[in-house]
Amino acid sequence: MQTIASVLLVIVAISLITVVLLQPGRSSGLSGAISGGAEQLMGKTKARGLEAFLSKATVVLSVLFFILTLTVAFFM
Repeated sequence: MQTIASVLLVIVAISLITVVLLQPGRSSGLSGAISGGAEQLMGKTKARGLEAFLSKATVVLSVLFFILTLTVAFFM
């Protein structure tokens, strides 16, 4: 069981890194970091198409990564 969880953890980690790197940048320097964060927080920017898929995939892979990490730590 530990081996299966460890292999799945590596696969999910590589997938999560890939999905995060595929996402486009949303800010343009320091001014984008200040003003863009507030717009994202209030939900004024809507992701469409590929951006929406990458956003949802990031959330799913992050949750899987967290659960698998706890599983591997438990079996150690």
